[in-house]
Amino acid sequence: MAPSRKASTLHPYLDYLQQRWDEGQHSAKILHEELQIKGYLGHYQRVKMAVAPLRQGLPIDEPRERPPSPRETARWITTHPHRRSPHINDRLHRLLDHCPELKTAHDLVRRFAAMVDNRDATDLPEWLNDLANTGLAPLTGLARALHEDRHAVAQGITTPYNSGVNEGRITDVKLQKRIMVGRAGVLLLRQRVVLIAHLRRRYADRPTDRVLEMISAYENLARAMFGCTPTGGQRVPMTMTVRSPSAMRT
Repeated sequence: MAPSRKASTLHPYLDYLQQRWDEGQHSAKILHEELQIKGYLGHYQRVKMAVAPLRQGLPIDEPRERPPSPRETARWITTHPHRRSPHINDRLHRLLDHCPELKTAHDLVRRFAAMVDNRDATDLPEWLNDLANTGLAPLTGLARALHEDRHAVAQGITTPYNSGVNEGRITDVKLQKRIMVGRAGVLLLRQRVVLIAHLRRRYADRPTDRVLEMISAYENLARAMFGCTPTGGQRVPMTMTVRSPSAMRT
């Protein structure tokens, strides 16, 4: 005999859904709102899946959820429990109950997150030992790498400094590279250089850090490509047709 499925948070409300459906309420959104008033904390999608058989004249049934993808599971684990919805918390707990290895990884992630939140690296040596003794190859490899840089890791946990600004600039450079890939011709470079003067004029009275960074990046590009820095009153030493900013977007 097939094992019975564990009742979910929607199970106590199935009779009510059937009753409301028989009374003529066929909107899953409204039904979900009514269940929330009664204390249901689950997601709207589960209510929608539950009433789907009723639309075909079939009896109501507790919906089977799609298993989460590895990316979804990783996002759930790395998100603080207070920032996860009750529906996600319920799904994650059931997932961890069925996978001891995943529960081990989850506990280690939350312990490390607690050290970062408290800026306290006292438990780092013990945490690294537990990470190395999990018996899971990906985690033991991570433990070796972190152990070699354990002093830097401790500094990263206990100090308020980070490399976020540099990482952001690197991301901008990579974005420019992706935008230009396969199209890095003179025409596109001309358009980007002409855009500097337009940005200077448009945001002269209300410059923002983002705009100033963009202007600086384009000026560096112009200096490298053309040997000059175009400004509002200067012309790029090339013959070009200046188009509207919307036409110059790539």
